[in-house]
Formats: sequence, C-alpha cells, structure tokens
Amino acid sequence: MEQATRKKPTRLEIEYPDRRLDRLTTFFRPIVAIPILIILGTLSGAPVFWDHAPWGWGWIGQWEWQSAAAFVVVPTGLMIIFRRKYPRWWFDWNLHMAKFVARVFSYMALLTDTYPSTDDEQGVHLDLHYPEVSEELTSWMPLIKWFLAIPHYIVLFFLNIASTMVVVLAWFAILFTGRFPRGLFDFVVNVFHWNLRVLAYTFLLITDEYPAFDFTGWE
Repeated sequence: MEQATRKKPTRLEIEYPDRRLDRLTTFFRPIVAIPILIILGTLSGAPVFWDHAPWGWGWIGQWEWQSAAAFVVVPTGLMIIFRRKYPRWWFDWNLHMAKFVARVFSYMALLTDTYPSTDDEQGVHLDLHYPEVSEELTSWMPLIKWFLAIPHYIVLFFLNIASTMVVVLAWFAILFTGRFPRGLFDFVVNVFHWNLRVLAYTFLLITDEYPAFDFTGWE
C-alpha cells in the first residue's frame, strides 16, 4: 500500500487549449518570444537563439541538457554525498526554474498562446517531489546517474527530433484551423515529460528510481 500511494517524483500537466489559438502570434512565435527567451537565457546562461530547430524546441533541449548553471546541480550532489542533505531552498530554486522553463517551452512549442509568466502557473502545472534524503536517496548515486541515463539520452535524441517535426505540423494546422490537433499535442507533452523525468533523475537528483522507457512515467 505504501508503494502504491507514494508520490511520483515528477508531475507535468499542460492544459489543452480547447479553443481557437491566435494565428498571428503563432506565425511570428520565434519573434514574439524573444523577450522571454532573453530573460530565461540570462537566468540559465544558455544562448537565446535557435540552432537548426524550428520554434525553439532545439533551443529548449540545448538549454535543458547543457546549461546546468540554471539548476543547483553540483552543490546538491556534493551535499547528498557528504552531508546526506538536500537544502530546501536549493530544491525550491530548481522547482521554480523547471516551472518557468515548462511555461516557456509550452509557448515555444505552440501548446499555448498565453505569453509565459515569470511566476504565475498559467495552464502549465509542474511539480517535483522533495526527497527525504536519508530514506529515498543513496549517497553515491549522484556520481553515476548521468552515466546510467545514457540509453535515455539516445532515445530522447530521436523523440525530440520527432517532436520538432510534430510542432512544425501543428504550426500549419493552427494557421489553417486555429487548433493544435489533440493527438499531436499529447505526444509533445509526453516527450517533454520524458525529458523532465530524466532531468529529475540525473541532474535534479530528486529520485533514485530509474525513469521508465515509456510515456507512463513512474507507476
């Protein structure tokens, strides 16, 4: 019973816009988003330009995996290894950065036409489980999680490419119909959640449970 009711390490829900989306801001999305991308870039130290990927998916992926400065990673790993602690305010920073990234991602991936807020949740609901280090985390695991996750990096490389193609298709669909097809929407959200689960395991260090190789997450 305890295993069944234990809180999942990650939660991500993005409200489906059951209405006509703004075609004008959709068409000019990479331009309209520049101000919020600059803000995110200054927080994370990541570049704020797109590199061979439409609508910013590649930018988000590059930020997520290459800009560890955005999250408190190395100090957290050291604290878990040597002090068996995960300082709450470090966790809160990581949580709120992840929420902000999720809002920017959702806007760039056309999942919403609501301009990303720096603090309001809007229609993007993300949560991370704060771990009890002594009970839930193994002290030496931060040293090898990045290595153990290599199979996920390979899978996500192809899934992220597929998601980019889906977003391009959705861009045309929105311009002609005003709507993001629900099946395509769910696929993009599921891929983003997969990225989040791997990030939670490897760099946010909130769980020792190995991420599932599917869209269901942890059951």
